[in-house]
Amino acid sequence: MLQKYDPHNADILININGELVHRDKAAISPFDSSVQGGDAVWEGLRVYGGKIFRLNSHLDRLRSSAIALAFATIPSHEHIRQEIRRTLEANGMRDGIHIRLTLTRGVKITSGMDPRLNHAGPTLIVLAEFKPPVYDAAGIKLITSSMRRFSPDCLDPKIHHCNLIQSILAKLEANRSGADDAVMLDSCGFVAETNATHLFLASGGKIETPRTVACPEGITRAAVLDLCRANSIPCCERDISLMEFYRADEVFCTGTMGELVAVREIDGRPIGAADPWPMLARLKELFADLVRREAEVV
Repeated sequence: MLQKYDPHNADILININGELVHRDKAAISPFDSSVQGGDAVWEGLRVYGGKIFRLNSHLDRLRSSAIALAFATIPSHEHIRQEIRRTLEANGMRDGIHIRLTLTRGVKITSGMDPRLNHAGPTLIVLAEFKPPVYDAAGIKLITSSMRRFSPDCLDPKIHHCNLIQSILAKLEANRSGADDAVMLDSCGFVAETNATHLFLASGGKIETPRTVACPEGITRAAVLDLCRANSIPCCERDISLMEFYRADEVFCTGTMGELVAVREIDGRPIGAADPWPMLARLKELFADLVRREAEVV
């Protein structure tokens, strides 16, 4: 899976600390903490008809991550909403939009790791693009990466930080194997997530997903679990081995970038039977209805 350049994005304006700048001129300081050490947090948002799905949940997670990293200053939800609104309006964007929201610790007085060097900040970046769900609707193929997801005693995944080197290394392995993405295991050998999405399986009429021990607390993941509970679909969160994914009736991934997408193959092994996949089909319908009901005005 390789995203392609969309000419609709040729002249988009990027919002950096409230200043709207053409994409070709957008820049942050080389002294910014995100450049110096990946010292930043981020969220992916999707816009539906001028509204954003569970925006408040995303902003809560952004703030929670910034607090965990001891940012000295964190913009209010209302300030961020205002900058998102300004960015969408300036670009004439209402639907089929993905937003990458980044908050860095800010700018340092000299290069170095120490947060005490930060005397200006934070830096808020709102990058909105015309971008429909990025995965093939027919499904994707995964391979298992040799890279492991950190557990909380190494780097707590509940911090939604911008240090994505683990994911990039796993993606390199997927690219070399001709797969779309990579499954990543935790330090005990259980499935954590992919390099970019959460994973679910359906087996015997039940939905299961890994615990958030070595993977972040996903917004779309939580929505799927909410839908299961609200619609009497048995579901649970537990440690799940790779073999259980191999033998599942259905496997799918979830995330803001791609919504709900079937996983057709893992490590060269076909998953489940031929279409239709009834559980995924039902959840996709329920999710589309949830988006219509819960998308929030910016």
